[in-house]
Amino acid sequence: MSLKDRIEAKLIAAFAPERLAVINESHLHAGHQPDITGEGETHMRVRLVSAQFAGMGRLQRHRAVTELLKPELDAGLHALAIEPAAPGEPTRW
Repeated sequence: MSLKDRIEAKLIAAFAPERLAVINESHLHAGHQPDITGEGETHMRVRLVSAQFAGMGRLQRHRAVTELLKPELDAGLHALAIEPAAPGEPTRW
Protein backbone atom coordinates (compact mmCIF):
# COMPACT_ATOMS: atom_id res chain seq x y z
CA MET A 1 0.00 0.00 0.00
CA SER A 2 1.38 3.41 -0.92
CA LEU A 3 1.93 6.17 1.61
CA LYS A 4 -0.85 8.17 -0.04
CA ASP A 5 -3.25 5.24 0.40
CA ARG A 6 -2.24 4.77 4.06
CA ILE A 7 -2.78 8.47 4.76
CA GLU A 8 -6.21 8.38 3.07
CA ALA A 9 -7.25 5.31 5.06
CA LYS A 10 -6.20 6.86 8.37
CA LEU A 11 -7.98 10.15 7.64
CA ILE A 12 -11.17 8.37 6.60
CA ALA A 13 -11.17 6.22 9.74
CA ALA A 14 -10.42 9.12 12.09
CA PHE A 15 -12.40 12.00 10.58
CA ALA A 16 -15.16 10.49 8.37
CA PRO A 17 -14.63 13.32 5.90
CA GLU A 18 -17.28 14.74 3.59
CA ARG A 19 -14.49 15.61 1.15
CA LEU A 20 -10.92 14.38 1.07
CA ALA A 21 -7.99 14.79 -1.26
CA VAL A 22 -4.48 13.54 -0.55
CA ILE A 23 -2.12 14.92 -3.16
CA ASN A 24 1.45 13.77 -3.72
CA GLU A 25 3.41 16.97 -4.42
CA SER A 26 6.86 15.37 -4.23
CA HIS A 27 7.62 16.13 -7.87
CA LEU A 28 7.33 19.86 -7.10
CA HIS A 29 10.18 19.64 -4.60
CA ALA A 30 12.89 17.88 -6.59
CA GLY A 31 16.27 19.19 -5.52
CA HIS A 32 14.83 20.79 -2.38
CA GLN A 33 17.48 18.82 -0.52
CA PRO A 34 20.12 16.54 -2.01
CA ASP A 35 18.18 13.43 -1.04
CA ILE A 36 14.84 14.69 -2.41
CA THR A 37 14.66 13.63 -6.05
CA GLY A 38 10.99 14.40 -6.66
CA GLU A 39 10.26 10.71 -6.94
CA GLY A 40 8.48 8.77 -4.24
CA GLU A 41 6.25 10.21 -1.55
CA THR A 42 8.07 12.87 0.45
CA HIS A 43 5.66 15.83 0.20
CA MET A 44 1.91 15.47 0.67
CA ARG A 45 -1.00 17.90 0.75
CA VAL A 46 -4.16 16.94 2.66
CA ARG A 47 -7.43 18.68 1.87
CA LEU A 48 -10.11 17.60 4.30
CA VAL A 49 -13.67 18.64 5.17
CA SER A 50 -14.97 16.99 8.31
CA ALA A 51 -17.74 17.71 10.81
CA GLN A 52 -15.22 16.90 13.53
CA PHE A 53 -13.51 20.22 12.80
CA ALA A 54 -16.62 22.25 13.71
CA GLY A 55 -15.83 24.45 16.67
CA MET A 56 -12.09 23.77 16.44
CA GLY A 57 -9.56 26.48 15.74
CA ARG A 58 -7.06 26.26 12.91
CA LEU A 59 -4.21 25.15 15.16
CA GLN A 60 -6.34 22.44 16.80
CA ARG A 61 -7.29 21.08 13.39
CA HIS A 62 -3.69 20.98 12.22
CA ARG A 63 -2.58 19.28 15.43
CA ALA A 64 -5.29 16.63 15.13
CA VAL A 65 -4.15 15.70 11.61
CA THR A 66 -0.45 15.92 12.47
CA GLU A 67 -0.84 13.70 15.54
CA LEU A 68 -2.73 11.11 13.50
CA LEU A 69 -0.02 11.09 10.81
CA LYS A 70 2.97 11.26 13.18
CA PRO A 71 4.08 7.71 12.32
CA GLU A 72 4.29 8.67 8.64
CA LEU A 73 6.25 11.82 9.47
CA ASP A 74 8.60 9.84 11.71
CA ALA A 75 9.10 7.28 8.92
CA GLY A 76 10.29 9.81 6.36
CA LEU A 77 7.41 11.98 5.15
CA HIS A 78 9.31 15.23 4.75
CA ALA A 79 6.47 17.74 4.43
CA LEU A 80 2.73 17.74 5.08
CA ALA A 81 0.51 20.63 3.99
CA ILE A 82 -2.88 20.54 5.70
CA GLU A 83 -6.04 22.34 4.52
CA PRO A 84 -8.77 21.41 7.03
CA ALA A 85 -12.32 22.77 7.06
CA ALA A 86 -15.65 22.09 8.68
CA PRO A 87 -18.74 21.59 6.50
CA GLY A 88 -20.06 24.86 5.13
CA GLU A 89 -16.75 26.68 5.50
CA PRO A 90 -15.18 28.10 2.37
CA THR A 91 -12.31 26.15 0.83
CA ARG A 92 -9.91 27.08 -1.95
CA TRP A 93 -10.45 23.73 -3.68
